[in-house]
Amino acid sequence: MNPITLIASRYLTSRKGVSLVSTLTMISISGITIGTALLIIVLSIFNGFFDVVKNLLLRYDPDIRIESTTERIFTRNFELEDKLTSIPQIVAVAPFIEGKSLLAHQGSAEKVVIVRGIDTETFFQVVNFDEELDESERNLGVVRRMPGILLGQQLQSQLGIALEERVSLLSAEGIRRSVTSFSGPRFYTFDVRGSFFLQQVYEGSIVFVDMEAAQRLFNRRDGLSGYDIKLTDHEAADEVKEMIQAVLGTEYTVSTWYDLQKPLYDIMNIEKWSAYFILMIIVFVAVLNIVGSLTMIVIQKSRDIGILMSFGYTKLQIRRIFLRQGIMIGLIGCGLGGAIGLFFSWLQQKYELIKLIGSESFIISAYPVSISPVDVSLVLIGSLILCLLASWYPASRASSLDPSQVLRYN
Repeated sequence: MNPITLIASRYLTSRKGVSLVSTLTMISISGITIGTALLIIVLSIFNGFFDVVKNLLLRYDPDIRIESTTERIFTRNFELEDKLTSIPQIVAVAPFIEGKSLLAHQGSAEKVVIVRGIDTETFFQVVNFDEELDESERNLGVVRRMPGILLGQQLQSQLGIALEERVSLLSAEGIRRSVTSFSGPRFYTFDVRGSFFLQQVYEGSIVFVDMEAAQRLFNRRDGLSGYDIKLTDHEAADEVKEMIQAVLGTEYTVSTWYDLQKPLYDIMNIEKWSAYFILMIIVFVAVLNIVGSLTMIVIQKSRDIGILMSFGYTKLQIRRIFLRQGIMIGLIGCGLGGAIGLFFSWLQQKYELIKLIGSESFIISAYPVSISPVDVSLVLIGSLILCLLASWYPASRASSLDPSQVLRYN
């Protein structure tokens, strides 16, 4: 064993001397252990909630969305679609047209909704709720001279609309045309083919119709609002975004799944890292005890330090002895805290021991947990750095002792 490590470990584990030294050392280790464990558990819970929200939104949000930078609705570009499908990471490209309309049912119930015209062949490759719909419900084309429409279950219940009933849509463009031409507004009628459920994130305001029907509704033949893209791995969205933007240039805006809900995701990340810095205060307070315990060891072992210097140990080597002690305290505390934090996180992840209050009205029953190796590394490295910084003053004090003075008066 390295002599510096051997001396540091003997000083740390020696039972001789003032009991306050060992007490302060145990307080330091305990504080670091508790702080590290809490940090890992709390960050894992924040990660769990982030994953729950992300997976919920990704049921409808695409991995990447392309829209025009100049027009709300632009002319469909088949050459652009060929370029997109040639990119290996892209699984599906779903064109869509979107706009607001007034939905009416039986001449009385009315509500402003977002109408999205879709290509059913590609749309259900991008979104993840097609398992709730059978083949007839996903068919939004013309059947018995009537196009189909999909409604959210919340909207369906709110307006009292049953399956196979008919609803009418009037677009904002249709209202404008009726006013300028002094004619009655033109409603488009649809059969209700099915309903979908999206945890009330979108479903209350969005309805789906066939692409051609939506283009007629908005009076924009061959018009599109954009393209939704499904990737082989949504985590590669930023990389693919750069590739697509390089191909398309500045005429189009390319947004990833994160960009589409950026305010929400940013707030969740801010909350997570705020909790990280706040809980690091617990570790910092525990680390302050290292200063006291190592300083007392320096005072207690001053004669030993003088002897080591007389044997030829340099000031740098003396400093390393006490820095090594601080690192040892940190390693013990971080090791125990990391093990405890990972163990309890695993228990919660596997057995859902701690339930959410009011979980009957939420989509999950217990606190979600997702262990991130990066977060665990940041916690352990941050705690060790604090321990090293706390050891610097006692180590510097030990290295500045004058061996002649120490040996004379001890």
